[in-house]
Amino acid sequence: MNQFFKFVFASCLGVALAIVGVSALGFFIMVGIAGSGGESQVEVKSKSVLHITLENAVPEQTNNLEMNPFDLSNQEVLGLNEIIASLEHAASDDKIEGILLDLGFGVRTGVATSASIRKALLEFKESDKFILAYSKYYTQGTYYLASTADEVYINPLGGIDLHGFAATIPFFKEMLDKIGVKMQIFYAGNFKSATEPYRLKKISDSNRLQLREYLDPLYINFLTDIGASRSKSVSELKEMVNGLKLSDADVALELGMVDEIGYIDNALADIRKRLDLEDKDKIKTVSLEDYANSYSEKTNFKIKDKIAVVYAEGSILMDKGDRGTIVDNEYIKIIRKLRKDDKIKAIVLRVNSPGGSAVASENIWREFKLAKEADIPIVVSMGDYAASGGYYIACMADTILAEPNTVTGSIGVFSMIPNMSELFNDKFGISFDTVKTADYSVGVNTIFDMDDFEKAHWQKGTDKMYEIFLSRVAEGRGMTRDQVHEIAQGRIWIGSKAKELGLVDEIGSLEDAIAIAADMAELEEYRTTEYPKQPDPLQEIINELTGQKDNDAIRTQILQKELGMHYKLYQHLKEIINTKGVQARLPFLIDFS
Repeated sequence: MNQFFKFVFASCLGVALAIVGVSALGFFIMVGIAGSGGESQVEVKSKSVLHITLENAVPEQTNNLEMNPFDLSNQEVLGLNEIIASLEHAASDDKIEGILLDLGFGVRTGVATSASIRKALLEFKESDKFILAYSKYYTQGTYYLASTADEVYINPLGGIDLHGFAATIPFFKEMLDKIGVKMQIFYAGNFKSATEPYRLKKISDSNRLQLREYLDPLYINFLTDIGASRSKSVSELKEMVNGLKLSDADVALELGMVDEIGYIDNALADIRKRLDLEDKDKIKTVSLEDYANSYSEKTNFKIKDKIAVVYAEGSILMDKGDRGTIVDNEYIKIIRKLRKDDKIKAIVLRVNSPGGSAVASENIWREFKLAKEADIPIVVSMGDYAASGGYYIACMADTILAEPNTVTGSIGVFSMIPNMSELFNDKFGISFDTVKTADYSVGVNTIFDMDDFEKAHWQKGTDKMYEIFLSRVAEGRGMTRDQVHEIAQGRIWIGSKAKELGLVDEIGSLEDAIAIAADMAELEEYRTTEYPKQPDPLQEIINELTGQKDNDAIRTQILQKELGMHYKLYQHLKEIINTKGVQARLPFLIDFS
């Protein structure tokens, strides 16, 4: 009996200690969140300078990317829309005197995203406030933003890495042949190049053509923007780029691409002079993240009519995925909820996606179509990418807007199934045998080669999916099947060309799309609401501790930190390797670091 009471007492003591421990952990976590800033407002003092570094990736929606819930010092990553809103607010804020662009060795944004931030910086300058840029070394992405500055500083040993744009694609066919893996490939669309690395040894003529027709205008847009800020012609800039002339700071100064050679303290001394400060005076700076939390736009909750802004960014996946991806089940729930909400008068879909699962794309497309049939106006705004599956979910909209540099189109599908029988048999000495109740009982597998009937069956299914894709676009854009097919076949287009072809209606921003949606819904007064809803930091920590999350945020954060700007390439390759079923996916990403 004494032993029994000992066990009972020990168990009770253990439970009590566990409760105390969890409570203490929760207390310190909440204190940490409170101390890290959270949603509390930051006081901005007079004569402050907005300090912009852009160290983090820039999602479309604030915090809509995988984050480490235990990193209490970094619980907010501003989205593009909030960055632009902060710059607009700073332009009219008497406490903000100017901006310091303190840019490192690259920005983790797409071309269209960078162009949107650049436009907002130029609009800030119209308020007669200064922008000063400093970097030890400018990459293409950082200089593209820095060129907006009144004064561009560069380190004496620095340079500007303007080298133009290139699409570099690795090809795996020879490697796969050597190890005994044969990719069984099915695709629809002569320009659908996602399968080329697994069936060819170099870029095909059709793929080379589409890449050239995208990169050339992209490059001209890039040079034109820089030239407008630095008073240089496109031909002058091309000569500098082709001669790699800007890799030396002295030459960059001589050619008028920077204004001063110096160190960060020289740039800060310039700012002190602009602020009428003494050398010993400290410059009051505020980060972009803190500044975004320093004010709050007043929302009139008496206004009942709402426009829902739905952010769809990342790969399109079936059933489950990380934050910052487009999972069909989650988006079906969101769109269905909006369709049944009488206060939602219009939907604006902001797409920044290279595509993904064709089935998931179809499921999301259907929910938007049902919303449209319920007489809810739908307007699409495209970001860096709205290609393949990204275009699939957008094509039913009443109006589609793209950015000038958006990658869109890529209307085509593919599927790949590896056959590793030679690898197992010849390299490992492993063979397989089977007993079947029907000719194809083994199903889709990686150990038996497909016969001609199976291959024809898979190609037929791929072709059918392509025809469905064409019909969705034809219906949404008011075109015939053949008209769509002529500009489809997996071919990519830059936003400005897509407008000429009828794949988009206007060139414009998310703000423009919201204004069009309000006009279509005949709204004079409205407020916006964003989806998907992002969880608060405390809820994220609880989900991690209780195992309620399907993903591993900490592992992702470690990989992002180690791989840096190369993480997107790793993620893209991983997603292609893990594809299931027919894919409507862009085969590459544009590096704009």
